[in-house]
Amino acid sequence: MHPQKEETPIKKKITDNEEFLKEKIGIGKSFDVGVRKMNLLNKEVHVYYCTGLCDSEYIIMLLKELLVMNTDYRSTTKAKDIIKNHLAHQQVSTAKNLDEVIDRVLSGLIAVLIDGNDEGFIVDVRSYPGRTPQEPDVEKVVRGARDGYTENIVENTALTRRRLRDERLRNEIVQIGDRSKTDVCISYLEDVADPGLIKTIKQELDEIRIDGIPMADKTIEEFIVKQGWNPYPLVRYTERPDVAATHLLEGHVLIFVDTSPSVIITPTTFFHHVQHAEEYRQTPMIGAFLRWIRFGGMLTSVFLLPLWLLFVLNENLLPPNLDFIGPTKDSNIPIYLQILFAELGIDVLRMAAIHTPSALSTAMGLIAAVLIGQIAIDVGLFVSEVILYVALAAIGSFATPSYELGVANKIVRLIMITLVLIFGVPGFMVGVTLVIILLCSIKNLNTPYLWPFIPFNPQALLQVLVRVSVPLSKVRPSIVRPQNQKKQAN
Repeated sequence: MHPQKEETPIKKKITDNEEFLKEKIGIGKSFDVGVRKMNLLNKEVHVYYCTGLCDSEYIIMLLKELLVMNTDYRSTTKAKDIIKNHLAHQQVSTAKNLDEVIDRVLSGLIAVLIDGNDEGFIVDVRSYPGRTPQEPDVEKVVRGARDGYTENIVENTALTRRRLRDERLRNEIVQIGDRSKTDVCISYLEDVADPGLIKTIKQELDEIRIDGIPMADKTIEEFIVKQGWNPYPLVRYTERPDVAATHLLEGHVLIFVDTSPSVIITPTTFFHHVQHAEEYRQTPMIGAFLRWIRFGGMLTSVFLLPLWLLFVLNENLLPPNLDFIGPTKDSNIPIYLQILFAELGIDVLRMAAIHTPSALSTAMGLIAAVLIGQIAIDVGLFVSEVILYVALAAIGSFATPSYELGVANKIVRLIMITLVLIFGVPGFMVGVTLVIILLCSIKNLNTPYLWPFIPFNPQALLQVLVRVSVPLSKVRPSIVRPQNQKKQAN
């Protein structure tokens, strides 16, 4: 636990509070923070606000309601209680120190301070700038909801609450970052989620000491899971409220971070990253069919290129009916370098597509595919088979539901290609073995990464391999250690 900083109490003399706030948040210097001074019931009242984060129309309505008091009341002995009763809002809390006032004002709430009182009122009138909910680009479905998380944490928790109207759903909020004071929300079902997991996540968040987290959820992830040099993702991200609600029902804990449209799902295994919402929007048979195609694409993205290079370098390994595999003519550049250049070229094109305006992206794709690819083959820089197999591996990466897992598989693919070049068949076998050992050794928040394959759980593994019908899926995953094992209403 970190020591709490010394708090400054609210002074009864309102001018002392004004001087303190002027010095701390720059009232009079920063145009977006200010104070509205009024005289109510012969008491000086200050309303502090941060322009741009507040709903100005609602503040004006509150001020009108307060000003009416001067004609309706004459007594000043209970000015504090009368003012509180006229704050027409469902969320009005009391502040006892100026540090809390500063945090709330800079978060978009307003603070009401009254001369002669050592307590103030905090009113939640936040109205953060942002976009409306829309379907996430990376998690599109043919059938299903079209709403998605935005950069507004209040809106995101509301989208989740809309799907889980359970009185046991808990959304606990904390602030992280000594300067940014970013809102972070821990969401879980109180009677389902593992109390030990909740406690661990709270402790990890409490121990974060940093100026700010402008990179939002990614920074939180790095503090919680200690990624190190492991390329495989240890948490799952989603921008779909329906996916988040499904994981809450299973017993997972979600972490919402303000300013980010992505939600962190913990704990997760390798197989959480290979499932997609589309599989559950189709019939069980079609969902299983789509899942197996996706599995095939992911296996292709990792093993196709190393295997092809192995057969090219060792033609005697090919049976007679597959002797057509491999380049039919000599090339000017070694095959390994061709593969490496093609892989890096695809990454460059992907990054270029991100930074290219939409109106120009089609033209860039034509240039890359027609001019660069075809001409590179014609002049002898690349063998056509190299382009074919690199493209198939890239398609397999794009078919991977998790972007982070797709990139990790690409890194593993490049390492295996290098091992095949240096050691041949033993290099391929050693590469596969090392990948399996790495995956087996990973533990994420005390959760085995390859569960339910290792440790083996046949019932859970069946649900990974085959899309089981929802009525037949009556038990929550044991890996999250749920308090309530069965999926039923209590």
